[in-house]
Amino acid sequence: MKRIIVDYKRLDHATAALLIDLYPHGYGDDDIIVLKKPGGELVEAVEVKTNDTIYLVKISKSLSNFISNFEETIEKELRNSPEKEILEKEIDENIDNDFES
Repeated sequence: MKRIIVDYKRLDHATAALLIDLYPHGYGDDDIIVLKKPGGELVEAVEVKTNDTIYLVKISKSLSNFISNFEETIEKELRNSPEKEILEKEIDENIDNDFES
C-alpha cells in the first residue's frame, strides 16, 4: 500500500470527502501523526485510507478552515458547475418536449 504525504489542496474530491467524513468536527491530538522528513523537519498529518493508498494529509490552519467550510464550499461549486447548467438545460428541454407532444 502506498503512503503519500500530501496537502489537502491536492486531494481529489472523493478523498477530500473521505477526509471530511473521518473528521467532521475537526481532528484531535490523538489523530495527529508526527513524521520526521530526511532533513530533520517535523511534519504533522492526519491519516486518510483508501483501498490502495494511505494519505498523510499535512496539518495547517487552512486545513482546519477547509474542514469547517467544506459543506459550504461544495454547495458553491455545485451551484457554479458547468455540469449543473448542462443538466438543468437538458431537464428544461425535456419538459418543453413533453408539453409539445
